[in-house]
Amino acid sequence: MSATTEPVVVIVPGLRDHVEEHWQTLLADRLTEAGRTVRTVPPLTQDRLSREAGVAALDQVMVQIAGPVVLVAHSAGVITTVHWSRRHPTQVQVQGALLVTPPDFEQPLPEGYPTTDVLDEHGWIPVPRSPLPFPTIVAASSNDPLGTVGRVAELARNWGGRLVELGDVGHLNPSSGHGPWPRAEELLRELDHS
Repeated sequence: MSATTEPVVVIVPGLRDHVEEHWQTLLADRLTEAGRTVRTVPPLTQDRLSREAGVAALDQVMVQIAGPVVLVAHSAGVITTVHWSRRHPTQVQVQGALLVTPPDFEQPLPEGYPTTDVLDEHGWIPVPRSPLPFPTIVAASSNDPLGTVGRVAELARNWGGRLVELGDVGHLNPSSGHGPWPRAEELLRELDHS
C-alpha cells in the first residue's frame, strides 16, 4: 500500500489525555515523521468526564477526514470509540481499530479513578457489547489494574475483535513504566491491510 492510500490514523486518548511520554503520543510523532497522516482527538477542556463530550470530540475529528481511517484508542478512548461506533456506524469508512487496554468500567476501579456511580452518571456504562462494524484488535495486559484479562477477552469476543495478550504491561502507560510501544506499529500494519 503506498503512502498516499494509507488510512488516516486517528489517535483516541483516554481520560488522562495527552502525555508526552505516552506510547500514543510517541506513535503519532513517529508516524508523522514517516509521512503518515495522523489526527489526534484533542483534550476536553470542559465536561472532562462526559462520555457524550468525548464521543462528540471524536466525531468532530472523524467528519473532517475524507477516506479510510484506522482508529488507535487507549483506555477510556476505547470505550469512547465503541460508543461512537454505535452512533455513527457508516458515517466514516473505518478500516479497523486497535483498542488497547480497555478499562472495565462496570467493575470498581482502583482508588483515584472515577467510581462506577460517577461513570454511570456521565454515560459511560453500560459499555456497548454488540459487534463492531469494522475489524478490531483488542490488546490486553495480564496485570492491568483497570481491567482483568478475562474481562477484556470477553469485551473482545463481544466486539468481534481479535484478542492480543501483551503479558505484564500494567495499563500500558507511563505510570506502569511504559513509554514507546513498538508493537503498536506492527498491529497497525495489520489493520492497514485488513
